[in-house]
Amino acid sequence: MSVMEKAREFIYRNARPLELAQWQYHFENGSKENVLAVLSFYQNKDGGFGHALEADSWNPNSSPVQTWAATEILKKINFSDSNHKIIKGILDYLQSGRDFDGHFWYNIVKSNNDFPHAQWWYAKDDNNITCTNYNPTVCLAGFIIRFADKNSRLFQLGCRIAKEAAAQLLSDERKNDMHTISCYIRFLQYCTETKTNEIINLQALENKLTEQVNNLLTRDTTEWKTSYICKPSQFFNSSNSIFYINNEDIAEYECEYIIKTQLEDGSWDIPWKWKDFPQEWAVSKNWWKSGLIIANMLYLQGFGKL
Repeated sequence: MSVMEKAREFIYRNARPLELAQWQYHFENGSKENVLAVLSFYQNKDGGFGHALEADSWNPNSSPVQTWAATEILKKINFSDSNHKIIKGILDYLQSGRDFDGHFWYNIVKSNNDFPHAQWWYAKDDNNITCTNYNPTVCLAGFIIRFADKNSRLFQLGCRIAKEAAAQLLSDERKNDMHTISCYIRFLQYCTETKTNEIINLQALENKLTEQVNNLLTRDTTEWKTSYICKPSQFFNSSNSIFYINNEDIAEYECEYIIKTQLEDGSWDIPWKWKDFPQEWAVSKNWWKSGLIIANMLYLQGFGKL
């Protein structure tokens, strides 16, 4: 049985309707409308998303991270109708000022504590929820720039945050964490699509992100099996990416690695786990496995390995 056949078998046996719809869209000529229909059940009346859309937090309430997860799904199915109710709802949530301190949307919200969750989503105190990096804020700012009315206050807010986020990255000589850099890469894509070079210097941002990606990749592949590390797929999934240049060997190696590490049931190991809520984690782990299967298959597809 091929890598794809084994992966498909796991999806149909274990995936949520949401991951199944995405699988069908990417690999079986499924429709965007089906993905949107299922995704809509995770959206709350305030326009934000919850209900374990990000599978490490079972919080049903809206939060920036869960809402960011929805924007990622929309991006990956190339959905760009700014008049659609899902996109309008997200913009309403972002405009409301909820879970926002004027510069950052909170990465962690206190209501996470009331529901099963991974330890990194636990809100210890107000200092714990105060953001000092741009994950997921810079992604949400990019979404605003891409979809909000150009004459709206929300668009102006998105532009201000974009300038602040770009300035911080360009002036920072430290190596950022891979999740934050992934958010900046998505932000760059949004800004490139809307030709917002007058807001920020896109070429300078691209150069900085290329440097960060090159520094973050775990090039010692002996660590890949035993550690939570940074692989090329964190940042790109085809040879057409600007980040593929100078990373050709390690990107091609990841294709081999994906193929040889597939488990018998068609999935791949998840390189993290929860400290608490073991029963819920067993469920979430399968949800993550379905998402990872889709990501791995898209990576192999992007490099012509399927």
